[in-house]
Amino acid sequence: MIVVGVGVGPGMLTEEGIAAIKSASVVYGSGRALELAKPYISENTPVDTIKDYKNIHLLPADAVILSTGDPMFSGLGKFATENDVVIPGISSFQVACARLKVNLTNFSCVTAHGRKEIDSARDELIREIGFGKNVFLLPDEKFGAVEVCSVLKELGVEADVYSLEELGYPEERIIKGNVENPPEPESDLYGLMIVLKN
Repeated sequence: MIVVGVGVGPGMLTEEGIAAIKSASVVYGSGRALELAKPYISENTPVDTIKDYKNIHLLPADAVILSTGDPMFSGLGKFATENDVVIPGISSFQVACARLKVNLTNFSCVTAHGRKEIDSARDELIREIGFGKNVFLLPDEKFGAVEVCSVLKELGVEADVYSLEELGYPEERIIKGNVENPPEPESDLYGLMIVLKN
């Protein structure tokens, strides 16, 4: 299979990704991924929504599988084998750093999204903060802005905490908070950026 990152929002597909989509014999993806790629999918190309992500390895070898953001950042690239191709996309992390004008080099990325064990995301957050790293976190409904700020408060950490919602879309919204006053996201489609104060 060919896993193509469609970017975090409209207009963020790479030329390599567009070329793969245009020449695809069949395209699979989530509703949002298909919508982002729609302008590049030939009207004769079969399109289907992925219903069971655990079985995408059973799809044809030449199938294009769309992954929102970047496939290797909490995306469908985790299902790729050594025989598959992964084409990167622009991730929410990259867009967040660009919007806030912060350097990517002192960040760790943590994902709580879709994890059965939220404690592992919490432990990873604590470890990376302990290393003095800023953190970009993909939250989960059980581990969002309030819970993250509670952990930071327990650790005695001072930080700016940003909620970055609907990145790349017209309704994009960035809210700045801190450990004492967590940002309150209005959308389920958001990331958290924790920037430590020195």
